[in-house]
Amino acid sequence: MNVLIVSGLWPPDVGGPASHAPDVAEFLRGGGHRVEVVTTAKAPPAPEAFPVHWVSRWLPKGLLHARAAALVRKRAVHADVVYTTGMFGRSAVGALAARTPYVVKLTSDPAFERARRRRLPPGWLLRRARDLEVLRAAHVVCPSAWLRDVAISWGVPPERVTVLPNPAPAVDGRAAEATGLAFAGRLTAQKSLGVALEALSRVDGIELVVAGEGPERASLERRAGELGLGTRVRFVGPKRREEVLDLFRSAEATILSSSWENFPHTVVESLAVGTPVLATRTGGVAEVVEDGRNGLLVEPGDVDGLAAAIRRYFEDEQLRERLRAAAAPSVAEYAPERVFARLETILLEAV
Repeated sequence: MNVLIVSGLWPPDVGGPASHAPDVAEFLRGGGHRVEVVTTAKAPPAPEAFPVHWVSRWLPKGLLHARAAALVRKRAVHADVVYTTGMFGRSAVGALAARTPYVVKLTSDPAFERARRRRLPPGWLLRRARDLEVLRAAHVVCPSAWLRDVAISWGVPPERVTVLPNPAPAVDGRAAEATGLAFAGRLTAQKSLGVALEALSRVDGIELVVAGEGPERASLERRAGELGLGTRVRFVGPKRREEVLDLFRSAEATILSSSWENFPHTVVESLAVGTPVLATRTGGVAEVVEDGRNGLLVEPGDVDGLAAAIRRYFEDEQLRERLRAAAAPSVAEYAPERVFARLETILLEAV
């Protein structure tokens, strides 16, 4: 099988897609399949064992989109199937022009995300574009049952939508000294990290390490100063996946105060290294974080509730040890070989 993987992010970018796409490529290649990648980048990506074709992000948006769609079409002609984890419009246009079936990995509502980037309401035109892209896919993969239900509500036939959770990373089991709370991810409005900072300011002595970059970083750093958190909060910038896993391993718990989510990679990564998650009950988060089993859940935007969860976690040693003991076993079913083998079957069925 010849597979073209399309991803809007690729290392050294950080984030879920930047981890997922290379992992899928390596798994498929290891299974004897031929793999190519189309992505966007600010500089030439590092050489891989398979071709990585790219379009410069420095191009004007319209030209960038046109060249990316043309590149997808050019490479899709030689593929049996396209697997797209982003750039859905460009992937759909290119794959359809090449008469190649494509499989979509949804991570959110594309109409909502595009509207948010443009600071517009998700109007009819954006919803129509989303529906055209998704409804024409041979199959749709969703990391959570919550998002599967959303996709079906757009009109995707249920038999063409599969829940496939984000795989847990391979971990080496190294011990590390616990150091308070950790967060890793894009610093965007979606993550509502300001809620975490507010909650932290109401709890004495607990430190937070923030790894990541994004448009909200400057305002979050200012807010931490206004709240008098001082050295209790450290912004350490973007980190490679291995460094993020080390950060999570060294934390007593990770924190996720998002206003909306699907099924964040970082939740699975944290649990896989044995670190519980203190999170908001939004999207598919509650499908992997079980309140009182491998983490604690509060409602989105509830500063007092999150502060109480932090306080409870650090003051109750028995609770902390129980959650830590259950963390890694709770994501054992997300082993990469199981998740990617199911994805391989879906791609073969699309062909």
